[in-house]
Amino acid sequence: MKRGRIIYHLIAGTAFVAVLAGCSMIDEDQSDCDYTQIDYDLTLVTNITTEIETQLETQLNTQLEMELGVLLKDFLSNIFTDFAHDVNLSFYDTKGDSLRLYHDEHIMDANQASYTLNLPMREYMHLAAANIVNNDLVDLVNDERCHHSVLFQDQPDTVPSHTTGLFTARQKMEVLEGIDQNFKVHLYMANCAAALVIDTQGHDISGMKVYTTGFATRFLICDSTFVYPRRSPIVRTTKIAKSEDSQEVAFCSVNFPSREPSPTRAIIETEEPFVCQPGEPLWEFQVYVPQSDGSITRTVLSVKTPLRAGQFKIIKCWIGDDGDINVGPDDPDPGPDPVEVDVSVTLNWKSGGTYDPEI
Repeated sequence: MKRGRIIYHLIAGTAFVAVLAGCSMIDEDQSDCDYTQIDYDLTLVTNITTEIETQLETQLNTQLEMELGVLLKDFLSNIFTDFAHDVNLSFYDTKGDSLRLYHDEHIMDANQASYTLNLPMREYMHLAAANIVNNDLVDLVNDERCHHSVLFQDQPDTVPSHTTGLFTARQKMEVLEGIDQNFKVHLYMANCAAALVIDTQGHDISGMKVYTTGFATRFLICDSTFVYPRRSPIVRTTKIAKSEDSQEVAFCSVNFPSREPSPTRAIIETEEPFVCQPGEPLWEFQVYVPQSDGSITRTVLSVKTPLRAGQFKIIKCWIGDDGDINVGPDDPDPGPDPVEVDVSVTLNWKSGGTYDPEI
């Protein structure tokens, strides 16, 4: 009977045993159980240097901006990371309804780990997810079956940012008899971040609120596909500043990616097929600035450049006399991946029939 077990040797004092009928490994005669031992290397693949440092170096040039950049890099250190705290490993049947055959959850606390697996000889579909435990907004659900396994984000009208960098992997594994095998599994980032860097021009911004919207709320791990709701939640940003009266401040959000300019690899939950025309806004910043007369100025920055998994984008702007947010003047050297933005300003804004966050 070609059945077996999985043992993770790097977990001190812990061994996980997967049980299959007829070969449970517990107080049984195992003489009819054939095992094939394979080496399994799990590695996080990140572009933290490219995304963080390149953005900061090309976008934040003045002394005040560079000081703000240090704070941004520290804030995002738990997002753009090469370190996995926890990892969830599943091995699925490749036939029928793709039931999970083996499963393990444990603390990895590293960017790379090597395991020895003793598996029954067969073909598997393997899925892995990392850094789920400390992310209060996103859960791994429906993972008993391969094609239903999803990173699911809670979907109220307004949500906080993600608190960890999320990583996933998918790989077919055919375990063969009598052959030494080595499988290298790479975990890739599933979420991303954006920052609105504002030159306050000396204006009081104590009551300013900044949100983002236009992002996915689910990620189908096996298909590597993001799912977008009919109406995307409003994402709260985190204010980052050296002090309360800093002239340069940033508002940063961490979330799933935006839509793409085409429907490629995206499921859109609408009645009509989603078609994104060239230059159509894909995601946005919403900025609310209270004025001394009690009114509120609302600025929507509609971004035409997609925000993809593993990316970090910075948009620089400044505040006008009426609390309006202005992008520009255009930087003659916008960097390797410039962001295209449309700006819409509403003075004396009041909440209408459509949903807007509380101010």
